[in-house]
Amino acid sequence: MCLSQTSNRAQSILKEVFGFETYWSLQEKVISHILEKKDALVVMPTGGGKSLCYQIPGMIFDGLTIVVSPLISLMKDQVDQLREYGVPALFLNSTLSIEEYRANVSKLRENRVKLLYLAPEALLAPRTLALLSALNVDCIAIDEAHCISEWGHDFRPEYRQLAEVRATFPDAACVALTATATPRVRDDIRQSLSIDDQSQYIGSFNRPNLFLEVTPKTEPLDQVLTLLQQYPNESGIIYCATRRQTDDLHAVLHRKGYSVRPYHAGLSEKERTENQERFSRDDIRIIVATIAFGMGINKPNVRFVVHYDLPGSIDNYYQEIGRAGRDGLPAHCLLLFGYGDIQKVQFFIGQKTEQEQRVANILLSQLMGFAETDLCRRVPLLNYFGETGVPDRCGMCDNCRPGEEEKNLVDLTLPAQMFLSCVKRTGEFFGAGHIVDVLRGSNSQKILKFGHEELSTYGIGTAYSAKQWRHIARQLIQKSLLFYNYEHGSLKLTPKAWEVLRGKETFLGRLEGAKKEHGAVLRQREGEAETFDSGLFETLRKKRKELADQANLPPYAIFHDRTLREMAVYYPRTRESLSAIYGIGMRKLEKYADAFLDIIREHCQTHQIPERQKPAPISEPAPIPPADSGKRRYLVIGERFNQGRTIEQLAGDFNIRRDTVLSHLYQCLWENHPLRQNDFLMNSSLTEDQRQSVLSSFARLGTELLRPVFEDLNGTIPYEELKLLRLHHLCRDQNRPENPKPAGLQETHGLSGKAVEQTESGR
Repeated sequence: MCLSQTSNRAQSILKEVFGFETYWSLQEKVISHILEKKDALVVMPTGGGKSLCYQIPGMIFDGLTIVVSPLISLMKDQVDQLREYGVPALFLNSTLSIEEYRANVSKLRENRVKLLYLAPEALLAPRTLALLSALNVDCIAIDEAHCISEWGHDFRPEYRQLAEVRATFPDAACVALTATATPRVRDDIRQSLSIDDQSQYIGSFNRPNLFLEVTPKTEPLDQVLTLLQQYPNESGIIYCATRRQTDDLHAVLHRKGYSVRPYHAGLSEKERTENQERFSRDDIRIIVATIAFGMGINKPNVRFVVHYDLPGSIDNYYQEIGRAGRDGLPAHCLLLFGYGDIQKVQFFIGQKTEQEQRVANILLSQLMGFAETDLCRRVPLLNYFGETGVPDRCGMCDNCRPGEEEKNLVDLTLPAQMFLSCVKRTGEFFGAGHIVDVLRGSNSQKILKFGHEELSTYGIGTAYSAKQWRHIARQLIQKSLLFYNYEHGSLKLTPKAWEVLRGKETFLGRLEGAKKEHGAVLRQREGEAETFDSGLFETLRKKRKELADQANLPPYAIFHDRTLREMAVYYPRTRESLSAIYGIGMRKLEKYADAFLDIIREHCQTHQIPERQKPAPISEPAPIPPADSGKRRYLVIGERFNQGRTIEQLAGDFNIRRDTVLSHLYQCLWENHPLRQNDFLMNSSLTEDQRQSVLSSFARLGTELLRPVFEDLNGTIPYEELKLLRLHHLCRDQNRPENPKPAGLQETHGLSGKAVEQTESGR
């Protein structure tokens, strides 16, 4: 079969089997590379479509594709999903009975299998190698390949031995896949498997649908409960550092009526397996777990991940938040950060060998830099994995939202001087908690023991709450005015501190106040429609659960949440329109169309709802014209928007911010270039009442300036939302803006449209 034929076959499988119209980033290149029987290292973020990179070639190859997978639960889950798609796949492991094992071996020998899943230990077993050496093996896919490297966060010696297996199958392509690999780990993997550096495909580590938040750990239980209230009936994972903390938090949440189970190494294997399976099947909503939980989870609809305690490294953090939002829909990742947790991590580090301690301390230092930064969180996170050219504002982390207008620094010189003076007067031996107690005039035994009630700083800080003082302390550490001794927890002044103490420098910071709930403002991304019908969605979800239970499958093996949400947006009435929905291939269409179409038709008839046409898919965009091509940038952006590109896609296409895209679209309207109308509310996270308030303000105050509208709404609506609603307002009747110059460009950048283009071209 020639290359063009295999390419066409791969495209056909993508749609007809898996129900996807277009490839995601890098997938097509990787699949073509593997189909040429070439080795490859593939690094893509969790949820980025790594599995299709070997599954589609595996269906095209004449022979067998072996998939090395680290956990039994993971391989069973993947095989179950493939069978739902009609793909002949199976696994060999200890969970099978003798009869089942023999039946699977017979299928292999009869060439009735395309993909075989094995644990590395099983593949290395002599009897397995003897079985497979008699078969035609075209590809060996090594999943979770970071386990090969001693510098990886989950090193496994048996993975290191996989290099020896390659000699048994010299004609098979070898593809190593992982979501978490620093440049050093990637080099280690390639050297171990003899993959040349021209055969590595490195996707972006960015997961744009994840909202990243690091917040001071003040009242952790209350903070968790607040988050859970934002996600009723949604699935989530809460990570704790110890078994005891896991059990304690599980007990509290269970008493409060939450659908929750624990997971840690202290439970029996039966309990762990049962709890994980109940979570996968939506029988329970929340798992409270140690880091022992997660690698075997492929559940796509995890809407939040909470780190109740500090993870051990950025690798661990990235791996664990990677379990959220695998369906591409928004998910919330909350890290509760307390300096006391560092001592817990140090304790675990102390149990390691001297060499391991050195590595672990470096990893902890990098994690601290991520947690303490006041820059966009994606900058240190993505830089850690060697990704350069990261935009300085993502719009989906606590440091980037709710916008620059609401992040103004205030002069905290006086309280900073109080705190620094108290650290000095107590001898620089104590931690932040004790300093706060002195400043607030506590009568604790510790203060009386050391005579600190006699200090001049005793009781001078009652104007600030303990929470506010702790926040000030963290900023003093972050800005290098205080040195924090990780081992002992004590604070010491740095030379920079004396400049502030002597009044030669001012200290600007943020005063802890009411923290905005970010869960309510998570941005809807590509693939999630403007406002899905929640009633229909819940009915469809119940039907999915019923079918999954009957088939003894997790619900997402039937359809992802994203698929159900699209049904609840476009209301497909026929098999043809249902086949256009995300994730519905021919096998699933035949198997489930009648059940779900009946529900949609009945719902629409009851509520008099018409069917909506789903926009045609957009393939890879044409190359971006250079800045001097003669066509203004905003016109190109407007044209692509009208062709179906989303705001998020346009920001990525042109390497600009979302609000810059909105400014260019406004420029188009100002020059009487019409825009399609169905994309703006899709990107808004406001409630219906908030939208009506904004539109009412525009009706009264006009659209030429945003600041009067912002102030009219008491600063409660971010500027980006105002820009979205302004475009929606103007597009309804394709009104021309009243202002002779686009206000969005003036207010956001202080630049004309031409100047914006020049600034971008100079990036």
